[in-house]
Amino acid sequence: AFDAFIYIFFALEMVVKMVALGIFGRRCYLGDTWNRLDFFIVMAGMVEYSLDLQNINLSAIRTVRVLRPLKAINRVPSMRILVNLLLDTLPMLGNVLLLCFFVFFIFGIIGVQLWAGLLRNRCYLEENFTLSSGMTLPAPYYQPEEDDERPFICSLPSDNGIMSCSDVPARREGGRTCCLDREDALHRQALGLSPEPLVNGSAGEAMGLCINWNQYYTRCHTGNSNPHKGAINFDNIVYAWIVIFQVHAKVIILYKT
Repeated sequence: AFDAFIYIFFALEMVVKMVALGIFGRRCYLGDTWNRLDFFIVMAGMVEYSLDLQNINLSAIRTVRVLRPLKAINRVPSMRILVNLLLDTLPMLGNVLLLCFFVFFIFGIIGVQLWAGLLRNRCYLEENFTLSSGMTLPAPYYQPEEDDERPFICSLPSDNGIMSCSDVPARREGGRTCCLDREDALHRQALGLSPEPLVNGSAGEAMGLCINWNQYYTRCHTGNSNPHKGAINFDNIVYAWIVIFQVHAKVIILYKT
């Protein structure tokens, strides 16, 4: 009801102005830019209400409602002056935007040259790794709990990076660090003992009697998965621009806080 009242008020205001000033002409209603904006908002509202009467749902028309607060600018002269000044300075911002484009372009090329494909490096199993019956691996490559948000990215030997697969932490089960090897698990199986932690939290779990599978992810290899569902990478110039923009935005936020 309040929305309908606002629309009727705007429509009556438009009609009164048209009668008083006229419709077409240099000094008439549609001769002013702000009045043309009001006219567009009222006409869009009329289309919206006519579609509602015919039970036709067109969400794109409803989005025009967000323009209604702009009518408040037409009633405050100082606001109109400020908006006009901002619009007049937009052409001057072209050089600034062009400079930003060149900066992003240069750093994007540097990122592609230095880090293309490196964010897809993960720690895989040894090539000759085999499993005995009754044993299953958690994943084809080492994945921490935040595997998509903060994956473990290793460095190939040719890249001379600081992260290697030897830095992978030990596996944890039930809040305890696992300490068994694959051979230890096979020996316990032969003795009829369970290598995995017990559900009831007995002494087996307290001693970390579960297999530390993470110690077998020792081969750094380039896979197919980039962080954040593939959104963060330097594989091409477009993704490099996206990453640089995100880093720039985060730096600004941290500086403001």
